[in-house]
This record gives sequence, structure tokens and C-alpha cells, in this order.
Amino acid sequence: MSWLDILGWAGSALLVVSVMQTRILRLRLLNLAATITLLVFNWGLGIWSMVAMNGVLAALNVYYIAKLQRENTSASTAYEVIPVDHDDASLTHFLARNGRDIARFNPGFAGPQSGAAYLIQKRDTTCGVVLVRDIGDGVAQVDLDYVTAPYRDFSPGKFVFRDSGLFQRKGFRRVLTRPGMVAPHYGKLGFVPDGDRWALELDTSTT
Repeated sequence: MSWLDILGWAGSALLVVSVMQTRILRLRLLNLAATITLLVFNWGLGIWSMVAMNGVLAALNVYYIAKLQRENTSASTAYEVIPVDHDDASLTHFLARNGRDIARFNPGFAGPQSGAAYLIQKRDTTCGVVLVRDIGDGVAQVDLDYVTAPYRDFSPGKFVFRDSGLFQRKGFRRVLTRPGMVAPHYGKLGFVPDGDRWALELDTSTT
């Protein structure tokens, strides 16, 4: 098998894998790798129409990746946190629609019990939900922190816990996660391990 054959097979495989992704940024990155690989493959074969097509697709991927990254770094304007009641129809619908995926990361979650509920919005789209309750001494416990798959490459979590000021405005100085969360991402948000939980000390100096 020649190196061109290997490139062709690799590019085709990357293309198939890319369109199977549910995360937008990951899809774009894999698709960019696929189009560049196939561009080189078709260049080697002298199929210039395919070279041109893959060049255009690669450029489009670069454009949209840059756009997504800009939105990611300006999370304070990209997201909103909307307080809702536990029996709010939008919350009930969101939890029911994503129940199976929520259970993967939050085994034992039985729905809103007490405390506060918030929907995470990106423009007109509900991309996540946070359920928290006051456990005393200025500590908030996160009973549910869930973001839908297309937005997991981005920063709704950073916005909620670091940038929004949501917890500080409620008088909290510390945030604890619920025990038993699967594949937690909290280390990337500034949380530190605390037994079988994760903990975040909040900056209350500006509140």
C-alpha cells in the first residue's frame, strides 16, 4: 500500500468519524483534519477539482472554528442563567428530554428536590441546567450540573461558576458538587478534590 493509499483511507475514516460527532467544535476539528488529508491525497493524484473542493471546505472549517473560539472566550455575553421554578414547564421538558444522558453522568439523580433551579441559555437555545441548594455556612451544593453534548466543548460551566456572579449574589462563599458524579469536568473550572466531591472557593471580594 502506497502512502497515497494510506492518506486516502485515513482521510475517509476521519471524515466519517467527524460527521458522527455531537460536539460542534470536535466535529469541526476532525472535519478540518479530514479535508486537509484528502486535499493532499487528491493533490498527489492530480485531481484538481477535489483539491479545490477540499481547500474550500478546510477554509470554511477554519473560519467556523475561529468563530466558535471567539464565542468561547466571550462567555459572559454568550450565555445567560435564567432562574426557574422546580415545576417550570421548560425545566420539566428539558430534564425529561435529556433524562437518559443526565443519568449517565449523575447516577441516582431523582429530579429537583429543593433549592434553586437555573436554565443555561445561549441565545434562544437551552443548553444546560444547574440545580443547587443551600447546605448552610455559606456553602452551595450542586445537585445537578448538566450541559447538552453540542456545548460541552465550550464554556457554559466556566460562565456559571466563575463569571456570572450567581453564587456570590446569593451569599455563597463555597460550592460543593454532589458525590458520585461521573467524568466530572470541575478540575478545568478551578475546583479542587474534596473527598468524593469537588469544591470551589468563590471570590467574594467584588460582591
